[in-house]
Order: sequence, then C-alpha cells, then structure tokens
Amino acid sequence: MAILEIVTYPDKFLSQPTQPVENIDGKIQDLIENMAETMYMEPGIGLAAIQVGINKSLLVYDVSAKDEKRSLHVLINPRIISSEGSILSEGEGCLSVPDFRADVKRSAAILVEGVDRNEKPLRIEAEGFLAVVLQHEIDHLNGILFIDRISSLKRGMYKRKIQKNLRKK
Repeated sequence: MAILEIVTYPDKFLSQPTQPVENIDGKIQDLIENMAETMYMEPGIGLAAIQVGINKSLLVYDVSAKDEKRSLHVLINPRIISSEGSILSEGEGCLSVPDFRADVKRSAAILVEGVDRNEKPLRIEAEGFLAVVLQHEIDHLNGILFIDRISSLKRGMYKRKIQKNLRKK
C-alpha cells in the first residue's frame, strides 16, 4: 500500500467530472486500499479518486468516531437519486482545500445508488452527517469543490490567500 499525493486547489484537475469505473479489477482494488490508507493518514473522513489524481468515479469514506474501530466504505459510480430538506454543514473542510473551513448548505437527507468494491449494488439512505459527507465526496466526482457552494465573498478571500501563498514560493 502507498500514501497518495492529494491534489489541492487551485489545480484545475479537481474541476473535471470523473469517468465511470468500467471494470473493478485488481488495479481498482489497489487504488481503494491506497486511498483508504491516504485518507486515514491525513486524517480525513472521505476521499474521492479525483483528489489523488485519478479520474474515476470512486470514493472511500469512514464516519466512525476516531476511538472506534475503523469502518471503511467504498462507493463506485455513485449517484444521488433524491434529496430533501436542508441543513447547514458547519465548518466543512476538505483535504483538497487545505487550511480553510466554511459553513455549507446541504440537503438534510439523500438517497444514493452505486456499487461496492465487489460490484454489489448499494442503495444508501443517508441523513445528517453521513448525508453531508456523501454529498461532499460525490460533488468531487462531479468536479465541484465545497468552496463552489459558499458565498463569492468567502470564496474570493480564500482564492486571494492561496494566490498570495503561491507567489511566496
């Protein structure tokens, strides 16, 4: 297994919609293991393949508390089928948007369909925190960052901070 490099904003690669996974082979299984290891090392609670430079519709997540046993979940070619209600995801962050957190309006409940790493169809009814995590990661697969869902003023402040840091390098 290997720790993968996280692609960070403002890399344009992150704004691309991903391609479907056509064949869940050994290469995809290795990617899943490497993504899981990377997510746990960072530490994060979710990671989409696009965030590690792979243009595939695949994500991993684990919302178990840090003091609980790990519970890795894999979603391949996920789609949000329906959503309802709204909640404010307070202090949402992202491994691809380092050193920035913001409140993001999300759906309170969603229905997601996809397949697991063994090609078994999945249908997930998620509410609250899990719904937020899945929306965040599926957004990545559609080329959307959480900063695309915040006010232009806050987004502009973050962009200026990043540009300033890039000029310093």
